[in-house]
Amino acid sequence: MHRALSILAAAAALFLFTASAPPPAAQCAEGRCTVRLTAPQLLSTAEKLVLDRRYEEARPLLAALGHAPDLKVEHDFLQGYVAVETGDLSNGVKYFRSVLKSRPELTRARLELARALMLQGKDKAADYHYRLAEEDDELPPEIARTVYAARSLIRSREVWHLNLNLGIAPDTNINNATTDRTVDLIFGNTSLPFTLDENARRRSGLGQTASVSGGIRLRMSDGLAMTADVDSRMINYQGEAADDISTLLAAGPELTLKDGTSIGIAATGSQRWYGGRVAQRGYGGRLTVQKNLDRGQRLGLQLDAQQIDSHLSPSYDGNQMSAYVTYERVIQRSLVATATVYGRKEDLRAKSLSSTEIGVFLGLGGELPWGLNAGTSAGIARSRYDAPMLPFSTDRRKDWRLSGRAYLGARSLRWLGFSPSLTYNYNQADSNIGFYDTARHRVEFAFARYF
Repeated sequence: MHRALSILAAAAALFLFTASAPPPAAQCAEGRCTVRLTAPQLLSTAEKLVLDRRYEEARPLLAALGHAPDLKVEHDFLQGYVAVETGDLSNGVKYFRSVLKSRPELTRARLELARALMLQGKDKAADYHYRLAEEDDELPPEIARTVYAARSLIRSREVWHLNLNLGIAPDTNINNATTDRTVDLIFGNTSLPFTLDENARRRSGLGQTASVSGGIRLRMSDGLAMTADVDSRMINYQGEAADDISTLLAAGPELTLKDGTSIGIAATGSQRWYGGRVAQRGYGGRLTVQKNLDRGQRLGLQLDAQQIDSHLSPSYDGNQMSAYVTYERVIQRSLVATATVYGRKEDLRAKSLSSTEIGVFLGLGGELPWGLNAGTSAGIARSRYDAPMLPFSTDRRKDWRLSGRAYLGARSLRWLGFSPSLTYNYNQADSNIGFYDTARHRVEFAFARYF
């Protein structure tokens, strides 16, 4: 680890700001000599001292440089570099983050931030910034190789991770139901209207949300590790009729090849509670493959299969299979674009509830100026059911499903380690059976912490 990080530190000299101001002339009188420096000359002198590792001599010049607002980026970069080199990692991280607030495309600052985070033991955050830096086409080959080595080291020494999210969420449709007041039911050759109970119609509400995701990774040998992951989500509304809690566990071996490709096989178990009682349990397996392509590009495959045991009705018992293919690409050195194509098959005891769904998601997210993180995504899917849903219709159900999400977070703001975020979600289903037409808007105000 120390060799990879020391190479990055030495290479940072290639990325330091270069000022071309001529050296100042000394003014001497009565045995005293003074030198007046312009801001560019001050920067040039401070930079030379930093490159010569004369950090204590550079400090007063850097303090003076802090009064030149036009050179704030250069000042913060040099201050961060000196802080890390002298062991003050916290201030180093602070200064490099300050640079990236206004210049998120600045690869030199991103590499130094990643190195500082890695020295702090914050490997997940370091890997994120290394990956963004890899997208820079102007990255020298020797730096690119060192970044690859650092990311490989991060993968090999990862032991655990944990993310916690707490928030509140106003929701226009907490039970994901229709707005219709009546529904036509078919009995033989007759169609009769029935008035829906209020509990079967759309209701709005304010929920409290919480989610926890985490995992452990135990290294067994070179390239082989045992992993265990958990993902749990909860939303609580007044009363318990629409309360929704779900948990997914996955555990199994993961193999990492020499080119960075990872292959994981895991046994999975899931459980969902809805309305205060167990709704279903699932048992199965998962295969994941992730391959890094050229700089900033990644391709992923995930295959899932589960046996579903419903506690609501035996009609929902059966099997569920899905496949996801995801392509990711870093763009503009600070954003990640994603495209996912998926297919899902539910083969349940009741054929009218069994369905096939195919869909696509597109997303874009990453860092913005001012220390903000943002993302947006949209998806469209088509689902077809295997048999008519009597007495709602003599035709098989067919749905178009639309979804959208917009996210804004400020990781630069922290309170007890938590950072604020705002998320908007939209879901809509357009069905050939009017009873299943739904629309839902949800806004979530949350605080997240990443361990």
